Amino acid sequence: MLASILLYVAVGEMVGPRTRYVEPALSYVFSTLAVGIVGTIFVVRRTLVLRAAAELAQQPEDNLSLAHWRTGYIVTYALCEALALFGLVLRFRGAEMQQSLLFYIGGFVLLFFFRPRQPEPETTA
Repeated sequence: MLASILLYVAVGEMVGPRTRYVEPALSYVFSTLAVGIVGTIFVVRRTLVLRAAAELAQQPEDNLSLAHWRTGYIVTYALCEALALFGLVLRFRGAEMQQSLLFYIGGFVLLFFFRPRQPEPETTA
């Protein structure tokens, strides 16, 4: 998925149109949506991934917790990709690379930061 964001950058630069005027409202809408997406990512992580990871650490065979853990990661990754896609859409609308780059970097960093970690059993001392 990290490679797909790099592919978005390459496609946007090679295939995208020349830089032209882009309606500022579009940038504002995408920026507002991006903030909402980042907030949603943190909520999904807290409600699905972290809770499920804590339960899986105690009961590794719990299928419901495992399903929540997987779902949380899938939703997180889809939202990170959506963030990067905003940059590609802006680029195809004629925005400069600098405007799109913020969305690409945001999606890439969040994907890297939220890479999957297997829940580890808690040890009692």
